[in-house]
Amino acid sequence: MRDAALQGAPSPLSDEDFLRALEHCALPPDEFNHRAHVRAAYLCLQQGDFAAALLRVRRAIRNFASHHGQPGRYHETVTVTYVALIQQHICERGSGGNWAAFAAGNPELFEPGLIGQYYSREQLATPTARSVFLLPRIAP
Repeated sequence: MRDAALQGAPSPLSDEDFLRALEHCALPPDEFNHRAHVRAAYLCLQQGDFAAALLRVRRAIRNFASHHGQPGRYHETVTVTYVALIQQHICERGSGGNWAAFAAGNPELFEPGLIGQYYSREQLATPTARSVFLLPRIAP
């Protein structure tokens, strides 16, 4: 069963209002859970190419964390990995037509162990992984 805190309840905000609230740091901090991170990336990918979406997501999360007194919470490797995974799902499965359909059709994006398929806890815990994107280590 999925961890409720990771999945989170669906937001009552429209997609446009959600992104605006995030980018203007008006979203309550307790509402910016893993599901909200995935939603932000999905919405940004719907509005631009990968590079533009990554830049927008990166900026929004960093600003949000700093605004709420937690600038060290931003994690570059996790952010880039999830934006890439979401892009891959969109390319392989389609966008679903909207956020709700995409989220329902891609439940694995909300599984707590997903990033562990690519990175060890030790690798993600490094200051380097937090500040720059690291490629996953491939076991021999």
